[in-house]
Order: sequence, then C-alpha cells, then structure tokens
Amino acid sequence: MPDQKEIYSRYADKYDLIISRQDYQQNVHPAINQIMPLDSLDVVELGAGTGWLTSMLAPVVRTIYALDTSWQMLNIANLKLRKSGLQNWHIAIADHRNLPIESQRADLTISGWSMGALFAWNKETWENELNRAFVEMKRVLRPGGTMILLEQLGAGCETPDIRGSITDYFDFLDRMGFASTWIRTDFRFTSLTEAESLTDFFWGADLARKVVSENWVVLPACTGIWWMKI
Repeated sequence: MPDQKEIYSRYADKYDLIISRQDYQQNVHPAINQIMPLDSLDVVELGAGTGWLTSMLAPVVRTIYALDTSWQMLNIANLKLRKSGLQNWHIAIADHRNLPIESQRADLTISGWSMGALFAWNKETWENELNRAFVEMKRVLRPGGTMILLEQLGAGCETPDIRGSITDYFDFLDRMGFASTWIRTDFRFTSLTEAESLTDFFWGADLARKVVSENWVVLPACTGIWWMKI
C-alpha cells in the first residue's frame, strides 16, 4: 500500500480508477449546489487531482480553474476535460498556499479531498500551512463568495468514523468558523475482485479483507463538507 504522495506521483491512473467509482449515488453535486448554487459561477479548485470534481462542475459553472501540485494527476484531468468539448476550464500546477490567480477572481473556491494533505504532510506546522491556504482561498474570492472543503470521513462505514490525529484538523475547521455537514459517497466497483484489489491498494489489507468477508461490491463511505461564506 503506497503512501499518499507516492500515489499522486506514481499511480495517478490507478487513483483515477478508484475515484471514478466514488459517489455512485451522485450526492456530491446537489450537496454543493445547496450550499451555493453553481450555475454561472467562476470557480477556483484547489487539489483538482485527476479532475473528478472538475468534470462535475465544469458543465454548470461559467469558468473553472483546476489547480494541483501533481502534473501526473493534472495530465489525466486535462485529457478528460478536452474530451468533454468544454472551453471554460483552465489547468495549472499550483500550491494551495500560493495560487496563480488574481484577487477577487472567483465566486467559489473549493478543495475536494486535498486540504487534509497539508495537515498530514506538515506535522509541526500544519496550522500555519492551513491558514496560509485559507488566506489564499479568501483572497481570490469576490465579496459574498464561498469556500468549500470536502474530506473523507471514513471508508467502510455507513456513518462518519473519525479517528486519530485527523480530529485536530476537523476541530481546527470548527474553530475557524466553518459550518459543516456530511453525506454518503459510496464506492460501487465492477466486481468483488476489483473491490478487493482497489481497496487493498488505497486503504490497506484490513479493509480489503472486510470487503471480501462482507461481499461488498459497494463500499460504504462518508464525506464531510465544510463551508464558509466571505
């Protein structure tokens, strides 16, 4: 089981396959739209990865800037967006803490399943790193804009299961004044063999064994959503 950084740099194709199985109930789009109606918005997306969320938003928003630190991931996002035939998207390599976007450019800044990496990869300075990212997210927003964060709250569980040091990150978001909710974003695999293989790769052997014992072609999963209006 490779670590997160290795997945992003060496296994972008496999990551994209796993993410393509996510949210088969299609709960993410209406949840975001309820927080802020997406029609005709200018959007800046941090940690766009292979473009799962970008591809969902691009058909309904006015413009979307998809940013990520991994060119391997963005290469896949680029291919997807080109195939869509849409012309309202832009892709760039960028760090959350230094966005190549002018101030007051966007109505919505959004980070899906990526902001937690700043916490996980900066054990001593995570609070400062997150603050820097939030300053950037706010800087590029117009007055009245909204910040949205999505993070996984457990795979293999039907309700949120939060353990370990990650609770410090979520407590920090509460202290910052983010409102929050959660939704189900279950993964539906094509077979039990695929479910076992991809689960083992991404979450490890323990969950893969549970997938087999429970005969889970659909893996229950929860996603938290935090938002703040500026």
